[in-house]
Amino acid sequence: MDYLKKYNEYIEILQDYDIDRFSKKLLERGFDKAPASSAYHGSEEGGLLKHNVKVCDIALGIAEAVGYENTAAVIIAALFHDIGKIGYKGKPNYVENILKSGKRSEAKPYEVNKELLGIPHEVISLQEVENNIEIDEEIAHAILFHNGLYSGLGRELKGHETKLQMIIHFADLWESRCNYE
Repeated sequence: MDYLKKYNEYIEILQDYDIDRFSKKLLERGFDKAPASSAYHGSEEGGLLKHNVKVCDIALGIAEAVGYENTAAVIIAALFHDIGKIGYKGKPNYVENILKSGKRSEAKPYEVNKELLGIPHEVISLQEVENNIEIDEEIAHAILFHNGLYSGLGRELKGHETKLQMIIHFADLWESRCNYE
């Protein structure tokens, strides 16, 4: 599948959000080249874009199955839930994991950039989206808490789950754990 083409198809759906500038900015920053993780799902060049598009595909299917009708909210939250993994202020989130031998590790091809201070990617993702797109609280909540109880932010989520947040969380969990195709 051509994930960049599919990404652009989703961007077309979001024209009411004046999203072209933001989309172009993300691609210039390497959204289509960045890995999604250090050694797990999408630990390859382009893995982040691939992961987010696949999460969007799954989330739209879940939304349809449960009768959640705000398609734009699903696309925005799913497509941009992990963009904080591109990095922060010009520093990439993941860098190649070079072994003492000088070769790149095959088992763990990337590692978290040690130059970063450790702001959670969920926070960076939300900040990026809010700085570039007019979104409502439900979308913000879904992006911030897309990892559900599996993140440091999880304690804050308990009892505040929403339909959109759960759709994004389950789609992300399914794609990252089951390697959906």
